Amino acid sequence: MKKKFIVPAVLSSALLVGSIPVGNVFAKPVDSKVASSVQASKKWNEKASVPVFVKERFAEKFSSSNPSNALNYLKKNEGKTGIKNPDKNLKVKDLQKDKLGMTNVRFNQSINGVNVEGSEVIVHFNKNNEVVSVNGRVNQTIADDAVDTTASLSSDAALKQALSSVNAPEELTYEPTSELVVYPFEGENHTAYKVNVNFMGDEPGNWFVFVDANTGEIIDKYNGLMHADEMKTQKGAGKGVHGAHRELHITQVKEPKSGTQFALADYSHNGLDGILTYDAKNDNSSSNDTLYVGNSAAFIGDYDRALVDAHYNSEKVYDYYLNEHGRNSLDGEGMAIISKVHYGNNYNNASWNGRWMTYGDGDGEFFISLSAGLDVAAHEMTHGVITHTANLVYRNQSGALNESFADVFGALVDDDDWEMGEDIMAPAAKADGVTRLRSLSNPNSVVVSNAERAAYGSGVYPAHMDEFYHMPTSVDGGGVHVNSSITNHAAYLIGQEIGRHKLGQIYYRAISVYLTPNSDFSDARKAIVQSAIDIYGEGSKEEAAAAAGFDSVGIY
Repeated sequence: MKKKFIVPAVLSSALLVGSIPVGNVFAKPVDSKVASSVQASKKWNEKASVPVFVKERFAEKFSSSNPSNALNYLKKNEGKTGIKNPDKNLKVKDLQKDKLGMTNVRFNQSINGVNVEGSEVIVHFNKNNEVVSVNGRVNQTIADDAVDTTASLSSDAALKQALSSVNAPEELTYEPTSELVVYPFEGENHTAYKVNVNFMGDEPGNWFVFVDANTGEIIDKYNGLMHADEMKTQKGAGKGVHGAHRELHITQVKEPKSGTQFALADYSHNGLDGILTYDAKNDNSSSNDTLYVGNSAAFIGDYDRALVDAHYNSEKVYDYYLNEHGRNSLDGEGMAIISKVHYGNNYNNASWNGRWMTYGDGDGEFFISLSAGLDVAAHEMTHGVITHTANLVYRNQSGALNESFADVFGALVDDDDWEMGEDIMAPAAKADGVTRLRSLSNPNSVVVSNAERAAYGSGVYPAHMDEFYHMPTSVDGGGVHVNSSITNHAAYLIGQEIGRHKLGQIYYRAISVYLTPNSDFSDARKAIVQSAIDIYGEGSKEEAAAAAGFDSVGIY
């Protein structure tokens, strides 16, 4: 059920309606209007996000693989890791055992018990309880300078400031969250509330707003939108956007007045809360969304087609992650997979908003229904997987990695080619030669259709760091969709050498075991090469292929 959270009237002004650039597909970022320019980013103190990557040649053995022994290792090896006073400055986030028998203990860096935003360290034990590597990013300025973590502003006051700063509408999709953090930004460590605000409308938002915990000023913000009777699941059928016959899992729903109907609700998978497909009714609101129900087990009407594809593709992506990686849904714990279809009016986008996938119908000129693309569904659902693993911050290089991993898994699930979005292009776009959104195999062959983004580079998608688009974060979140094609191309080159299956195994391990929120391209190379070593061995052809792929695109 949707909750309706009422905010003060002064904060309830509607968002301005603007045209949506055709290039803004797959989790379009919204202009934050406070983002730093490229020049301002030079103020950043690099000691606030220092990469850690320690690989042990002679592993140190412990009695067990647990957080206490991980801290013991870090205390004994401060000089090697650069992490000072780990027992005082690190707080356990989680512990996970992976299918290779390794135990991975993830820590948040903290001061006075307050987490330092984006600073995480992971200690990796092998199955013999030996520490074999440590990676992550730490804020070394915390060790040099005292940080006052007291807050004079209340959490409620910070929430009001955050809502106002993003022009939040009255109706929010879920209750906002607020967490006190230390936030490194432009050379200073700020004590701030990290507020998450989520809403739909003409310009959907999954905003993360950092509010100074003492002055109430907005330090920074970014849009992380990446867009009672017993029921029995049975087989049904439908027709997709392109006319393909789809076998579906659906559910009988018995209503007192209308009798037996059939819902796009799949409860056939053990341990999964369901695959549920909603009708968003083209009204820009989430409060009116309903589970899609038909009078028959055959969903073959014109309006049904986009819903049928979303439902069918969601199950395909779920099956991929379960069968290839042993992952039960986006969070790994069986959360419901929810799609909302027919969003907006002529809406040229699809997105992951932190809780569900949203699909527009397209304008008929550039896009058709975006749910028609299996790679689109895999892309959006992979954003959900990333939210629950590496949680890559959605801007600059970490945001480009977020987009890139989503593209890579899109191409792995929809394995007909190495292109993205070829099934959602409208006939008029194809007639103009625009046959796909991005190409992993040949990025330079695709024009950057958004003029504002294209102005920062050659006008085509880059395939090498020499072609990197240096954008302010106010444009495409610092190039998250454009610069992602560099690491996309590295993945393609690796896949050509070792095949799709091995590429998927290596890339999944990198996001689930090694990468952290502020990881950059160099961190990704290390994580992917190390993942290849973990799975296939040191000196293997898979390790060589991973290293060569990143060499070829200029990431060393």
